[in-house]
Amino acid sequence: MIRVGLAHCRPGYDGLAAPWGPGKHYPELERLFGERAAEGGSVNEVYAAVRAALYGLGLDAERFGTADWNPIGALVRPGQRIVLKPNLIRHWNPAADGRGGSVASVITHGAILRAVADYAFLAAGPDGTVAIAEAPQMDCDFDRIREIVGLDAIVDYYEETIGRELEVIDLRREAVVFEDGIIVQRKTLPGDPAGYRAVDLGDKSFFTGSGLDPNRFRGADYDPGPTAAQHSGGRNAYLLSETVLSADLVINLPKLKTHKKTGVTLALKNLVGINGDKNWLPHHSLGAVGEGGDEFPESRLIDRLRSRATEIARPLLARGLFGGLFRAYRRVETAARGDQFIRSGNWYGNRTTWRMCCDLNRCLYYSDKSGLHLDAPAPVRTVLTIIDGVLAGEGEGPLATTDVPLGRVIAGTDPVAVDLVAVRLMGFDEKKLEKLRGPMEDEGPRITAVRRPEDVRVGEVARGAAQAEERTLEQIRWDRAFVAHAGWVGHVERGER
Repeated sequence: MIRVGLAHCRPGYDGLAAPWGPGKHYPELERLFGERAAEGGSVNEVYAAVRAALYGLGLDAERFGTADWNPIGALVRPGQRIVLKPNLIRHWNPAADGRGGSVASVITHGAILRAVADYAFLAAGPDGTVAIAEAPQMDCDFDRIREIVGLDAIVDYYEETIGRELEVIDLRREAVVFEDGIIVQRKTLPGDPAGYRAVDLGDKSFFTGSGLDPNRFRGADYDPGPTAAQHSGGRNAYLLSETVLSADLVINLPKLKTHKKTGVTLALKNLVGINGDKNWLPHHSLGAVGEGGDEFPESRLIDRLRSRATEIARPLLARGLFGGLFRAYRRVETAARGDQFIRSGNWYGNRTTWRMCCDLNRCLYYSDKSGLHLDAPAPVRTVLTIIDGVLAGEGEGPLATTDVPLGRVIAGTDPVAVDLVAVRLMGFDEKKLEKLRGPMEDEGPRITAVRRPEDVRVGEVARGAAQAEERTLEQIRWDRAFVAHAGWVGHVERGER
């Protein structure tokens, strides 16, 4: 059985402030902070939920409640390097305009990061190192993200209290400014100080045997050439962060929310943020399904014309030409059609993005400092996943979510197992999500030990409880189903076609 920890807490972050301390005495923290172990103002329930989820997972369970409890220490040795990979995709939420959304349902909250970083420092010991690394969306203002998440306050706190450095690394090599969906400015960034590594899965890719045409692949930028080139001729390659690939332990910290291309975000999708070049990532395939693509479902004239216009625009925009004209077109299109029509693979028929996500997981789980080990009988790397579901997101995810006061934190070392728990809380059906069904059924290098939902057991810790209760996946519920992204409505919910 594959175990997952699930903890309950108050469904929100109100009353908390950076650097997001526990606000309560926990005996194990004395070894890290001494007399300052309980700092943080009022009791931080998010911190308590992270702690409870690690206990529910069963990490170092025999010593829980004692000064010697060291949950992450069960996964890494003292003196090693731990990298935390949150979801810091963007610094704003368009649904904050009165549609019930906030940036807190888009990104991993600082209170989650602080709690996990505490236990990471405890596990790494005085000779180990801890870093936060993320490649947000191209138009993310990273300085603004640092402010929202309270990263600088957390960094300063560690330096002042324990004399330790928490590195914060923006893994992007380039940032851009969009206007009306068109890139109007580009800025070169330092990127990963450790560099990047091209990881080629070859025929062990989830794209192998898919029937998808690499020449139809479209990535994150205007030029489709690099996207196709990295997935042609037997090559399926990704340019990944060396900081992440060389870490002794990676802690994946996704947000629990919906997603336009894969139905849900969660653990598997969050690894998009370990890339150095997102244009190596196939996001959708050009054209309608009947043409071999997955850009949109039906070959309607308006969608065919839009697709053709986009292809004409790509090389022009890549050269910086006619930007004003295309921005005007986008404004007219939005006024005429709104934002709910299916485009760019934003629907349940997307056959491309879920394969890319699973490939990224295979790259990480089968890579270590020395390289790629696809012939290994099992993953060569352990990844701890802790999902922030305190304030979750529904609807137009991953960028324009509506807030859902869920009050849950999920922890596990199997990415599919933790995603299954999250999907059940959302009221969605994993059989309708290729991103989950695919790796469970796949016979290539396994990224999960889960073959069927019955393989998962949950250690659930109620709010304020001292003990974990054993649950099956069938027993995991929330009081209502999430609203799916518009392109997924009616095609992901449990009990619906």
